[in-house]
Amino acid sequence: MAREFELCPGRRVGGDQPCFIIAEIGQNHQGDLDIAKRMIRMAKDCGADCAKFQKSELEYKFNKKALERPYTSKHSWGKTYGEHKRHLEFSHDQYRELKKYAEEIGIFFTASGMDEMAVEFLHELDVPFFKVGSGDTNNFPYLEKTAKKGRPMVISSGMQSMNTMHQVYQIVKPINPNFCFLQCTSAYPLQPEDVNLRVISAYQSAFPDIPIGYSGHETGIAISVAAVAMGAKVVERHVTLDKTWKGSDHQASLEPSELAELVKAIRTVEKAMGSPVKQLLPCEMACNEKLGKSVVAKVAIPEGTILTIDMLTVKVGEPKGFPPESIFDLVGQKVKTNIEEDETITEQVVENHVKKVKC
Repeated sequence: MAREFELCPGRRVGGDQPCFIIAEIGQNHQGDLDIAKRMIRMAKDCGADCAKFQKSELEYKFNKKALERPYTSKHSWGKTYGEHKRHLEFSHDQYRELKKYAEEIGIFFTASGMDEMAVEFLHELDVPFFKVGSGDTNNFPYLEKTAKKGRPMVISSGMQSMNTMHQVYQIVKPINPNFCFLQCTSAYPLQPEDVNLRVISAYQSAFPDIPIGYSGHETGIAISVAAVAMGAKVVERHVTLDKTWKGSDHQASLEPSELAELVKAIRTVEKAMGSPVKQLLPCEMACNEKLGKSVVAKVAIPEGTILTIDMLTVKVGEPKGFPPESIFDLVGQKVKTNIEEDETITEQVVENHVKKVKC
């Protein structure tokens, strides 16, 4: 079983802990602080554990030419990519206000630090954990500096290879043991055939001492629920208030009703995972009493007869007798009384019967 660690104060992940559900607001707030607060409240009301944003210090994330590149997309908030990103980027003071609001309503708050300076600010902001977006997972100097901050880390793996993830593990583990990997495919929206949920199992085998989770960009909730059934201990999904809003992430995001249904479905699946011990359960007793079968006499059997298999059959019997799995154990046993055809074979009619204890 993957080890546990405290991801947020009082909230552990891994092992038998409940799945930690991250509502990725990202930049779906349209650059509007009030909308951002509405989305935090929505995440809380839907049952998510954490509301997450994306923080960039743009001059450290992009070079000058990238910021000056014309941006003519229908999703653009400016003439250049820099203008577009500046519209969507909250200031430090706005981040402090958002974190305070999240704390007031009782939901964890964090952000992906999209560059090293953003990580410095988030560390100062005292977020409970760092989220490493897929674009920085192979940014080894960034990973090393982030790990040295000592906060738990959630690391997505979109666009990466297994070889790279082994390198990430080898870099982070000696510095900071409190981290997990999320299987992720960086496409928006993500098609089912590109999800590759089996990577979750591959990660569980390759990295058995850390929790494994899933970050999804697909439409709907079925795939994310399946990830939890496969053992995902953290699930991250983009969320929106309206899929028709301007912005490239909205289409691959969950609206409030979907997020609420996802949380409900995950908690149901967690209950259903239950115990690995297979046994007759108390809730099955009524069905067993009504329909459970017993060994009965196929023919009339005189007192003193040594039972053979052709004397026995299995039916729903009244009263209950030997269960069907005992039929071969009865062969060779002597009966103490006359048994009529179609009569249940009970313990009282078998000589020297010793009841076997089920393991």
